[in-house]
Amino acid sequence: MPRYKLTIEYDGTPFFGWQRQKTHPSVQQAIEEAVLRMSGESVTLQAAGRTDAGVHALGQVAHLDLVKHWEPLRIREALNFHLRPNSVGIITVDAVDDSFEARFSATARHYQYRILNRRAPAVLERNHIWHVPKPLDAEIMDRAAGLILGLHDFTTFRSSECQAKSPLRTLDVLEVRRERDHIVINASARSFLHHQVRSMVGCLKLVGEGKWSPEDFRAALDAKDRSRCRAMAPSDGLYLTRVDY
Repeated sequence: MPRYKLTIEYDGTPFFGWQRQKTHPSVQQAIEEAVLRMSGESVTLQAAGRTDAGVHALGQVAHLDLVKHWEPLRIREALNFHLRPNSVGIITVDAVDDSFEARFSATARHYQYRILNRRAPAVLERNHIWHVPKPLDAEIMDRAAGLILGLHDFTTFRSSECQAKSPLRTLDVLEVRRERDHIVINASARSFLHHQVRSMVGCLKLVGEGKWSPEDFRAALDAKDRSRCRAMAPSDGLYLTRVDY
């Protein structure tokens, strides 16, 4: 059966995450229904990562198998037609070998978290950013972020409902920078635990406010204790930006 790789962009606001659910709309369901309307085939998409409710994507990747051979460009155009008016777009479609797996073939996943750091509320970016009115020190946040790079037990920054077999992960990138009124946090790793990025961002905010020192942030990691994660950042500001293969 021909296999196709989809690169997908979506606004996660109206969805209850990527994964298909019985009672709530999901990104996976929207695309699978578009595939059915396009081809008459019922498929199950396999994605690089299951984003949570409200999380957005600029470069989610999924694969699917179809009985009939289709030109990739035709798939992209047909899916985008049938996805309307959902806030989901298929950016590219590529024919791939049947050994390709959107999840297991990935070598790195890249996320970005965006904070609007000003007194005035978000208007144009509402539902797409975390509004933090209290001033944040991006430089000290970045210093703290650098203290947890590498291979660690990330239990502190792991959801209690995480189904991963091990809390060990290698964090390749965690950097913080200011862009005028915005704080931009980039995180990269081969894989992440459930809620890991939002948990790290929530604690970095404490550092930026002066409530924690960079050393407190590292100590929270070393504690390997979920209760040491004070607050998790909301889903609005998180984007899956790219998956590497």
